[in-house]
Amino acid sequence: MRKTAITLALASALLAGCATPAYVSPVEVTRFVGATPTALGQGTISVEPAPGLDGNTIVFGAYADAVRAQLQEEGYTVVAANGAQVAQIDIEAFVAQGEDRRGGVGVGGGASTGSYGSGVGVGVGVDLTRLLSGPSPERIERQLSVAIKPQAGGANLWEGRASMTATSNSDYAEEAAAASRLADGLFTGFPGVSGETIAVE
Repeated sequence: MRKTAITLALASALLAGCATPAYVSPVEVTRFVGATPTALGQGTISVEPAPGLDGNTIVFGAYADAVRAQLQEEGYTVVAANGAQVAQIDIEAFVAQGEDRRGGVGVGGGASTGSYGSGVGVGVGVDLTRLLSGPSPERIERQLSVAIKPQAGGANLWEGRASMTATSNSDYAEEAAAASRLADGLFTGFPGVSGETIAVE
């Protein structure tokens, strides 16, 4: 029985130390600049959801706050409504479950049970290679799109999209943290080179 207890304690310690590491991708950013780039980064601007997106959710609020902060850093005066320009926000998110790699646990009784040792008692045979890896955490893929246009209408002055993937055990599993990172990446080097795709760490 003592040998079994030691085996179980060792397995528990190994399990505690071998959690699946978190993953966060770079932010992939693509921007398109309109015909009048000199109109960007000045005057008043308001933020609103893209058509079809609910602007009253907590998720939208997190992204709207992150975008407002970036617009202010770029020289805009952000107003609640009726700005000379408007920034329309669209958000997409997908959750993908990684391959389930959980191993089995065999329980038996009698002599020489388990992988090592001998003696009468209950032994637990564990495939540690498979069990320690555990199930893969979910991978959350998010995309933030922003289009800046005149309030009066007309062609977009600027548009861009930023995307990233983070596992559910990372620091960016929460919407507020993900929104801040995506918005920061999207406006890095604003307005950017039209049509160019960059990766922001």
